[in-house]
Amino acid sequence: MNNDFRGRLTRDGIRIYESGDFAGMHAAGALAAKILDDIGEHVFVGQTTGELDRLITEMVDASGATSATIGYKGYQHGSCISVNHVVCHGIPGNKIPGRANDVLKDGDILNIDVTVIVDGWFGDSSRMYVAGKLKPFAQRLIQVTHDALMLGIEQVKPGNTFGDIGAAIQAYVESNRMSVVRDFCGHGLGRVFHAPPNVLHYGRPGTGAVLEEGMFFTIEPMVNLGRPETRTLDDDWTAITRDKTLSAQFEHSVGVTATGVDIFTLSPADRFFSLGLD
Repeated sequence: MNNDFRGRLTRDGIRIYESGDFAGMHAAGALAAKILDDIGEHVFVGQTTGELDRLITEMVDASGATSATIGYKGYQHGSCISVNHVVCHGIPGNKIPGRANDVLKDGDILNIDVTVIVDGWFGDSSRMYVAGKLKPFAQRLIQVTHDALMLGIEQVKPGNTFGDIGAAIQAYVESNRMSVVRDFCGHGLGRVFHAPPNVLHYGRPGTGAVLEEGMFFTIEPMVNLGRPETRTLDDDWTAITRDKTLSAQFEHSVGVTATGVDIFTLSPADRFFSLGLD
C-alpha cells in the first residue's frame, strides 16, 4: 500500500480516500484531459502512431508530470494507441495490425489512452479520434460507446453497486446490437495506477460491491461492432477483436461524492467527444 494513503479499505479491498484527496485527482485528471485535447490536431491521414506518442511524451515532460505507462510492466511508451479493430493496449510505433507500418489512413478510428502522475496522483483517460473522413458505421459505434460510458457514470452514487454501472452500459450497448468486451475492465486508482475494484462493463443491477463516498476508479467501456471476443497478439500487449470488426473506447476517472459522482478527467476545452457528433 502507498504510504501516502490515509483513508481506509473496505472489506473488498477498495480504498476509500478522504475529502481532501479529490483536489489531487482533479489536478492529475485535468492534465491527462488537456493532453488528449492538445493531441487532437495532430491526428490526420499520413500521421504515424509513433509520432503521436512522441508528442504526448513531450507534453507530459513539459508539464513537469510523469508518465505512468513508461516502465510499467516493461512498457516503454507514453500512451496506448489502438487503431480500428485494436481493442486496447495498442503499441505506438509498431505496425498497425494487418499493415506494413503505423501510418494512419483515411477513415481510421483510434483510441488514445494517457495516464499521468501529478504529485503522486494518477490521472487516466482515453477517447476516440478519426483520421480523415469518418464512416457512418464507425460514427455510430463511437456514438454508442460514448453514450454507454455516460450512462454508466450516471449510476455512480453512494448506495448503488458496481453491477448497476455494468448493467447500464451492457443494456444500452446490446440494445444497439453491439457488444461489450468482457476481457478488460475499469479499475481503482488514486495514489496507485491499478487497484481494486475491477469495474466490469456488463453485469446485473444490485450486484457487486456497494459504492461509497471516497472511492476513485475508472469506467472505460470497450465496445465492438461485432462479437465481444478478443485475442492478444504476440507482443503480449495489443488486444484485437477476434472477428476483426471495429472497436471503440472512452474512459473517465471518477470519484464517488456524498451525493453522486465527480468526473476528474473532463476536457478543459470540452473536446472529450468532439468528432462533430455532439
